[in-house]
Amino acid sequence: MKVNPDNRKDNVEKIQKNINHTIHNMELAEEMIDKTSDEKMKQALKDKNKRRRASLAGMRREIKDEAEYQSEL
Repeated sequence: MKVNPDNRKDNVEKIQKNINHTIHNMELAEEMIDKTSDEKMKQALKDKNKRRRASLAGMRREIKDEAEYQSEL
């Protein structure tokens, strides 16, 4: 089995794409919260956005680490 080398050249771009996608999903969820009268659905969307915010914090740390790694090369 051939092992692929670790290619980190585009990690920052990939992480940024994930950040943008997550923010977009959060915005869509906020719109749904405003439009729905279903309290159970509202709570589910609020909980999901809370998890997304935590995920964003992690992705931002990761992008910082990757940017620092790239600058060391």
